[in-house]
Amino acid sequence: MKTLQNFVNGKKVSATSDKVQDLINPATGQVFAKAPVSNAADVDKAMQAAASAFEVWKESTPGERQKAINKIADAIEARSEELIGIESENTGKPIAVTRAEEIGPMLDQIRFFAGAARNLEGKSAGEYFKGHTSFIRREPIGVCAQVTPWNYPMMMAVWKWAPAIAAGNTVVLKPSDTTPVSTLWMAQLMQEFLPEGVINVVIGDRDTGRALVEHEIPQMVSITGSVRAGMEVATSAAKDLKKVHLELGGKAPVVIFDDANLQAACEWIAIAGYFNAGQDCTSATRVLVEASAYDDVVALLSEQAKNVIKVGMPHEDVLVGPVNNANQLARVQGFIDRTPSHARITAGGSAIARPGYFWNPTVIADLKQDDEMIQNEIFAPVITVQKFTDEAQAVRYANGVKYGLASSVWTKDHGRAMRMAKAFDFGCVWINTHIPMVAEMPHGGFKHSGGGKDLSGYGFDEYTRIKHVMTNLNA
Repeated sequence: MKTLQNFVNGKKVSATSDKVQDLINPATGQVFAKAPVSNAADVDKAMQAAASAFEVWKESTPGERQKAINKIADAIEARSEELIGIESENTGKPIAVTRAEEIGPMLDQIRFFAGAARNLEGKSAGEYFKGHTSFIRREPIGVCAQVTPWNYPMMMAVWKWAPAIAAGNTVVLKPSDTTPVSTLWMAQLMQEFLPEGVINVVIGDRDTGRALVEHEIPQMVSITGSVRAGMEVATSAAKDLKKVHLELGGKAPVVIFDDANLQAACEWIAIAGYFNAGQDCTSATRVLVEASAYDDVVALLSEQAKNVIKVGMPHEDVLVGPVNNANQLARVQGFIDRTPSHARITAGGSAIARPGYFWNPTVIADLKQDDEMIQNEIFAPVITVQKFTDEAQAVRYANGVKYGLASSVWTKDHGRAMRMAKAFDFGCVWINTHIPMVAEMPHGGFKHSGGGKDLSGYGFDEYTRIKHVMTNLNA
């Protein structure tokens, strides 16, 4: 059985901690590797390496960084089947879906950020004070401490390191304790094209992440994770006034009006709700339906869950794999066990009796706005359905959660779609679609979904600092 090591200063490094943890394949429930639980000393070693590397990397030109990152993308693409296999073993994800839906976008995002460094924007130099010329310098921030989640290990790693390194920063990245393998593989591959210490990976648990955030060296902390984790990170980072970038949970409203193409909408929503076993902060799992279309939508979504959406092992032709771990499976069961008496489970509602952590695609109808399944992120292949009577109530219900990441509206009425887009308190609004993302457009939310943007030029800007330089023309 393989045992993982940290990756620090261009080399595999054993953790000083003797504590280890099992890595479990969610599709089988079997242990396939051991991983270290790194301590503060391990984190410090990685931070020191990143700080030393920053003195070199910050002097690189945007063109040099672009060239290196494009080479990384090419190398990942050439070995993509190996990476897919690693990701699938660690997450249980269907291989075909990972190949079709994750590898391509991920490579595109890397290449986007490779070029972003050469397209920085700012005010032109000018005489804004008489006799003096002002101009703007856009500079890297320094060492970036980054934490990624277990739902998209390889892609979320890319969302972290690609803009950071493209901007001239160096990175110490801690992947989720259950899914570190693809991130570690990627860092090792990247080393061929980067100076030692630019990318470092430290494996561990919550305490490891806490040591990462609390370390004095990093000037920025970026996390994709739960609201709880984000709050802890923000509190800790505030003690040292570190810049914080948070992409947290979501509870996306999917608002369907009765003039929408209901059949097409429900087919799309089922895919967007059950993709990655519903373990996506933007999943289409909270459906709100106009009263006159309610029964039809419940029936259509239930049909999708029962007879269309396939669940199975990674090598099978399916959309849905297992949830990530035993704790998550138990969490989903807890929600179902607490289903209120006024609600109906119209499809699924149970774990699948087989090895691993599989859950049947589920639809729960007749829920009310205050129910916990409406208010809290389930993060599983569970779609909830509730009824609204008019636009005002639809907006009130849609916005009536603590999250503010993503949303969608389904209608043929353009004016109504635009009114909803304006009124929704979410960082992304899709119209007659749900979940597509592109590298050129930002991803990030409001309220308890965090702050800051991933992807796009806005996401790249997060990893730079702005300096005003003024010179006296008469000196």
